[in-house]
Parts: sequence; C-alpha cells; structure tokens
Amino acid sequence: MMVAAMDETELIRDAQRGDLDSFNRLVLNYQSLVFNVAYRIMGEPDSSADATQEAFISAYKHLKSFRGGSFRSWLLRIVTNACYDELRRRKRRPSTSLEELTEFSEGSDSQEPDTFGSHVASPETEAENIELSAAIQDCISRLSAEFKIVVVLVDVQGYDYQEVSDVINRPVGTVKSRLARARLKLRDCLQRHRELLPASFRYEDEAIS
Repeated sequence: MMVAAMDETELIRDAQRGDLDSFNRLVLNYQSLVFNVAYRIMGEPDSSADATQEAFISAYKHLKSFRGGSFRSWLLRIVTNACYDELRRRKRRPSTSLEELTEFSEGSDSQEPDTFGSHVASPETEAENIELSAAIQDCISRLSAEFKIVVVLVDVQGYDYQEVSDVINRPVGTVKSRLARARLKLRDCLQRHRELLPASFRYEDEAIS
C-alpha cells in the first residue's frame, strides 16, 4: 500500500532527522518500483538488485539534500544514475509508441519483475506473450543507456515527459527526442520477431519484382 502524501512528507522529515524506522518505511513503499525500473534498464535480476540496494544506500546518505518536490522522481534519478554508471563501467550497449505493446502489463501483483503479457490468455497466446516479452526486453537491453532510460520510464513505467525530464535532468525536448529515436531502434530490432508483433508494428514486406 502506497503511503499517503502527507504521511510521506512526515516520514521524509523524520528520516532526515535520523529516524531509521521512517526511512525503512520509505524503502518498503518504493522498493518494488525502484527494482522494476532497475530491472528494465539492466535486464538482469542480480545487477538490478545491486542497483536497487546502491540507490537506497545513496538516498539514505544524501537524504538531507532532498529539499522537497517529488520524492519518487528524486529516487528514480538516483537509481537511473546508478544503472547508467554501471552500464558505462561495463561499456555495454546492449514512431508508434511501445506503449501499445506494454499496456497490458499494468497492475501485476507478481513479486517477480513485471512482464509484458501478464493478462489471462489461452496457453498458445500466453506462450507468444512470454516470447514477445523476452524479445522486447532483449531489444531494450541493446539500447544505449540514454535511450534505454527514457523508454523504460515513459513506455514501461508510464511517467510523463516532465517527470522523466526531472529524473534525467534534461529538457523535455531532449526526452521526446531520445524517446522517438529509441522507439525507432526498438521497432527495427523487433522486426526479427515480426510474427509476434501486432500488424501496426510490422514493416511492410518489400514488393517482389
């Protein structure tokens, strides 16, 4: 259950005064969100868990620097920076909206990372959804970090441009530009799995002369 805004403000204030129990309640409130964002960026449960832990340790150390505004955005900035730094260390590089492919993943109560295709379906459809989910995650993992982060935050997590702008500390125009380029790259990548895609995502076959 999400903590009410007023309660969250009190928890933050108490945590800034050194109340560890209040900080732990904030962690419980946001740990699933932070892990899921990290998982979509990193694509690996272990490294995502490490990034999540690192993010909360960093948040605790720098909590007094939080001056108000969206605590969620502040946390997401920390975890996306942690993921970006890790990807940069590894030197990994793993206009229809991707949202059309991911909208049915909303509302999952699973303890595992949210997956595309969590709705109830026939065994055959469910198998295709699982395969499509893996294909999407694979294509996301191939994006460079700056594209990956905006796709995860906008198309997977559903945040608006302004919040993503706050998270990555870049203008809204930069968010939109990176998202458009990321979606094109994803669409190209997903053509390898075109039999799993909705018709609107498939490139037309070239005419045979």
